Amino acid sequence: MPPLKGEELQDYYNRLDEGWDLVDNHHLTKSYDFENFKQALDFTVKIGEMSEEEGHHPEIVLTWGNVDVTVYTHAIDGLSDNDFIWAAKADKLYK
Repeated sequence: MPPLKGEELQDYYNRLDEGWDLVDNHHLTKSYDFENFKQALDFTVKIGEMSEEEGHHPEIVLTWGNVDVTVYTHAIDGLSDNDFIWAAKADKLYK
């Protein structure tokens, strides 16, 4: 399967919650803010568990009160519908 491009890519992107950045039509990034390290760590564990269940693994950077994620499909070196599904599920866990 080739990476999403053009209108199809934009359509998926427009459905995401606010805060996601589409970088070079290649990957998605988002920064989640928390009141402290413990909350950020707990969220990291939740998205890690969800990633294992999905078999889809993002890049996760945990710092005090912040979790940055980057997601794309390595096998196609770009974005697939699974990346957008993962992003929506991460947002749901954040709420």
